[in-house]
Amino acid sequence: MTIRVVLADDQPLIRAGLRVLVADTPDLEIVGEAGTGAEAVRLVEDVKPDVVVMDIRMPDMDGIEATRRITTARVLMLTTFDDDEYVYGSLRAGASGFLVKDMALEEILAAIRVVAGGDALIAPRVTRRLIEEFAARPEPASAPRPADGITEREREVLTLVGRGRTNREIADELFISVATAKAHVARLLTKLDARDRVQLVIIAYEMGLVRPATGGSTT
Repeated sequence: MTIRVVLADDQPLIRAGLRVLVADTPDLEIVGEAGTGAEAVRLVEDVKPDVVVMDIRMPDMDGIEATRRITTARVLMLTTFDDDEYVYGSLRAGASGFLVKDMALEEILAAIRVVAGGDALIAPRVTRRLIEEFAARPEPASAPRPADGITEREREVLTLVGRGRTNREIADELFISVATAKAHVARLLTKLDARDRVQLVIIAYEMGLVRPATGGSTT
C-alpha cells in the first residue's frame, strides 16, 4: 500500500529535499505541497493524504492551527530544539509525532511510516523532554481528565504508556500478552477520547500518573 504524503513547509528547499527523498521510495508518494498552513488545510481536503509532514512556523496560518483543523490525516510536525512552545501547542492540537529537520533521511522515512500506520512517533531525542516540559506547565484553562471509567489495570497500562513503553515492554512488565496490552491501549484511546499514543502520554502526565523527571529519570 502506498502512503500518500502532503508536504507543508514555507521553505521551498526543504520541500524539494523531501520530495527527492520520497521519490526514490516505492511505498511513499507526494500528492501535494503547501507553503502555508492555510494552503495545507485546503490541500488535505482536496487530495485526502494519509500523512501531512508539517512545519510549525509558517506565514498566513502556522502549523499548529493547521493541525487543529485537519481531521482526516495524521500530522507529523517539523521542529527544532528551540521550538518548545510551538511543540506544546502542537501536542494539544493533535499532532501524531515530531521530526527534527536535521534527522537522517532514513529516520524521516521511518517516521512517516510509523505515523501512517496509526501509531505515534515518540522519539527519545526530542519528545521525552518536550512532554516532561509540557506536563510541568499545563494550560491553566484545561479541565482535568475524568478517570472514573478506567480500571486499575488500564491505569497501570496508561502509566507505562506515559513512561514511553512499547506494547511489548508493557506486556513484559505486567506479565500479559502483547495482544492484551494492545487491547488495553485501544480501550484507553476510546475511553479518554485520545487521538493517538502521544495524547495518552500527555493524559498520563495530566492525571499525575507520571511526573516530570528529575535527575534524568521518570517516576
